[in-house]
Amino acid sequence: MASLNVGNLGDYLREQRRTAQLSLRQLAEAAGVSNPYLSQIERGLRKPSAEVLQQVAKALRISAETLYVRAGILDEKEREELETRAVILADPSINERQKQVLLQIYDSFRKENAAEAASANVSGDDVPGPAQVPAPVPDAEEPPSR
Repeated sequence: MASLNVGNLGDYLREQRRTAQLSLRQLAEAAGVSNPYLSQIERGLRKPSAEVLQQVAKALRISAETLYVRAGILDEKEREELETRAVILADPSINERQKQVLLQIYDSFRKENAAEAASANVSGDDVPGPAQVPAPVPDAEEPPSR
């Protein structure tokens, strides 16, 4: 349900705001949104846009992706991928060419693993389960001779 996600988002925002020791008014001003609108988000009455979440995240100095997940805009796997990419791109110890090569390798591994998972799911249906395994055939005995 969207309202549950928005409620969780509001609780999380309130907690982050208090941790940052900001009043509702101070956060609203820093994020460039109105005080009543931010209050409604915190109380779970409004679902903010990705743009508003980004402004609030910047004002709180937290990850916008985390807020996107809390708001139901982004799922957890997508957030993890974005964070991995962000860490690679932000690393000052490697040059731009190296960053691009790392991202290409990362993408190829993700595609390879997705293809393996998809093929395992398809072939998993064809693999007999315990109830489908045929019983062993006993060795044929020769009929008694007379």
